[in-house]
Formats: sequence, C-alpha cells, structure tokens
Amino acid sequence: MIKLGLTGSIGMGKSTVARMFEAEGVPVFDADAVVHRLQGPAGELVAQIEARFPGTTSADGVNRTTLAERVLAEPEALQNLEGLIHPVVDRERKRFLDEHSDRQLVVLDIPLLFEKGGWSDVDKIAVVSAPEEVQRQRVLARPGMTFDKFCRILKLQVPDAEKRARADFVIPTGGDLSTTEAAVREIIACLAGAADS
Repeated sequence: MIKLGLTGSIGMGKSTVARMFEAEGVPVFDADAVVHRLQGPAGELVAQIEARFPGTTSADGVNRTTLAERVLAEPEALQNLEGLIHPVVDRERKRFLDEHSDRQLVVLDIPLLFEKGGWSDVDKIAVVSAPEEVQRQRVLARPGMTFDKFCRILKLQVPDAEKRARADFVIPTGGDLSTTEAAVREIIACLAGAADS
C-alpha cells in the first residue's frame, strides 16, 4: 500500500481535490471530517472540550467559531485542544488503514501534515496550491471569517512555498477544474505504476 498524504494551506482547495481522488476510486481518510464528527451533536469529544473550554459547546456540539477564538491566540490552549483531538484522529486513521489494507493506494487528507509531523507517516506527499490572491478570496468568503482570523491561521501553518518545496507532487487549484482533475489522475497513474513495480 502507498499512503499519499494530501495537504495544503487554508483555502487552497484540498477538499475539492480529495473528492476528485474519491471519484477516481481511491479511498480517502478525511481528518477534518473525523474532527467534525467527533465535535458534532453527541460527538465523542464534546464533553471533554466543554470541560476544558467552558461555553464552547451546545446540544449541536462544539461551536467551532467560539472555540477557534478561544484557542487561536493562545498557544497553550491550542496545545490542550490538540491533545484531546489528535489521539482520537490517530485511532480513526488506523481503523481506516486496516479497512483498506488490500488497496494499492490510499489518500490521507491531513491539513496539518507538515505542522504536526504527519509527513513521517506517509509514503508520498501531494500539496494542493493556488495563487495567494485566490486563496485569500476563497477564505474571506467563508462565513464568520475575518482578515485578522485568516492571518492568525496562516501564522500557524507552514508557508505554501515551503510545502510545495517539500512535496512529491503539487496539485494546482487556481485555474479550471479539468487541469486539477488531470493532475490527480496523473498522480494516481504514477503511484499505481510504482505499486506494481
């Protein structure tokens, strides 16, 4: 099995690219989706997050905007939150790999692949990248996003140029979708050939 780590900074189009891999029949582990489920209504981590960060949850689960405001400016608070989340995400990733152990290629969609050391757990890395202006427009169009919050998130992420330099593959997402789809298919063909050899 080849484990392809898929990553990219905020607003680069990683979720769209992950869906393209799935459409081509490649199993994708979506770390963000796991976190959303764990923090959603009756989610496994809701009570622990409320205990650690009072007032950030309700019957609907974790209020991600409120929680982000609480932790983004405080490195220690962010570390505490990650200490709750990462072990459970790791457990779910192991379960995913066990379920797909017969596959030649799987994608591990991990937003903070470089930031949290996940690069050492994959065989190859694909970075999703778009021009800065496209990224900024996408992110600032999100509900509840401000320029200040965007800047704080970027400070926590490895710069796009460094991610591209460390990647085995760079997937462009600043143009038309067909170009991005072609890049995804090319990566699959390349890795399928590597798995066969």
